[in-house]
Amino acid sequence: MAGAVVGLALIPEAIAFSIIAGVDPKVGLYASFIIAVMTAFLGGRPGSISAATGAMALLMIDLVKERGLEYLLAATFLTGIIQVLFGVFKLGRQMKYVPRAVMLGYINALAVLIFLAQLPQLIGKPPLVYILTSISLAIIYILPRFTKVVPSPLVALAVMTIAAIALKLDVPTVGDMGKLPTAPPVFALPQVPFTWETLQIILPYSLTLAIVGLLASFLTASLVDELTDTPSDKNQEAKGQGIANIVTAFFGGMAGCGMIGQSVINVQSGGRGRLSTLASGVFLLFAILALQDWVRQMPMAALVAIMIMVSIGTFRWSSFKNIPRIPQSETLVMLTTMFVTIFTRNFALGVATGIVMSTVFFSRKIAKLVFVNKFLSEDGSHRTYKVSGQIFFLSKEEFLESFDFGEVVDRVTVDLTNAHLWDQGAVAILDRIVLKFRRNGADVVLVGLNQASATLVEKLGIHNQSGS
Repeated sequence: MAGAVVGLALIPEAIAFSIIAGVDPKVGLYASFIIAVMTAFLGGRPGSISAATGAMALLMIDLVKERGLEYLLAATFLTGIIQVLFGVFKLGRQMKYVPRAVMLGYINALAVLIFLAQLPQLIGKPPLVYILTSISLAIIYILPRFTKVVPSPLVALAVMTIAAIALKLDVPTVGDMGKLPTAPPVFALPQVPFTWETLQIILPYSLTLAIVGLLASFLTASLVDELTDTPSDKNQEAKGQGIANIVTAFFGGMAGCGMIGQSVINVQSGGRGRLSTLASGVFLLFAILALQDWVRQMPMAALVAIMIMVSIGTFRWSSFKNIPRIPQSETLVMLTTMFVTIFTRNFALGVATGIVMSTVFFSRKIAKLVFVNKFLSEDGSHRTYKVSGQIFFLSKEEFLESFDFGEVVDRVTVDLTNAHLWDQGAVAILDRIVLKFRRNGADVVLVGLNQASATLVEKLGIHNQSGS
């Protein structure tokens, strides 16, 4: 039943995403069916829903406009190949490098964009649309207090559809979104020349689609991990998404990826395993082929209500409640990721911006954690500097300022047992320290270098070269 709710909710979304990409509605509908079914068996996150998405559709517009559907199908095939390779080489583990603040910003932005995407179905519509939407929301939120045997979104859809048909209500319906296909997808190779020129055309699009698709799928998997308190296999998810896109390309479908919104619907409706994902794809195809007359008359107001529920459920309200308790830098990263994603509608740009900001803030924090303790021998001729911390391009100035080059001593020992040199900037500043002490007449000895730091100094250092 959870899968049925998701399958019905996928129909208008798949049609809308097809329109965004500039292709026939059946391209998005076929893609949603195939990707959902394939990832149900091959995906790495049970309970997650994958299908045609808006984030991917936005990346296809120029290719479809300039080259047509067949090149999109070829690009979808190559997208799948790249994603499979991503999983084979186990690059999914890199997901751990996406900070939580960035994930929260991405998820909040997606929730806002899901809500904003419903506004065209509400603004300027007859008052009856608002009444149906309100009643649907009431059913969705009140029914679970009495029974959870049947998912409340499914009840809302059924009640509103029966009411719209019985009372002959004049409101926008799913049928108004576009023509539904009357036959299942059939196998066919993309009709493009298999040449180097074709590869040059589709590769930039495929690479972008693959990266954005995996990013969305991994974030979706992480959210479902959190909602269900169970782990997922990101590398298997990459391979599953890739194979799904490869198969989709041979059946006239566009590339797709994980859907946070639909996955939230699935989980909140009770779907936890692979059966609900499979059911969503199967029911979608069954609905558009066997129940066309009913699906076509389904009021958009009921589906809008479900997506508003998704928006509310997706938004991480705790990320704002906890602002007084978390570091300001993390709040800034979360808000920046969120607003960049919302205003540009570019999920990859939003996440990339957040990761860069997190890296800068983290580096600045680490740079301040450099400590140098000084010890002078009893006769005043030998000074020891005991260094602790990470020495790299951002911490080198603080490191340099810890040394007293005006002090008159015969010997200087720099103990680096508790320090690590990370880059050529660290080696350059160490050279500068050693050479400066030598010019002032002191013998300098470096001790305690770990193997990695010693190798770096040996390759890049100049203080130990003849003539220095």
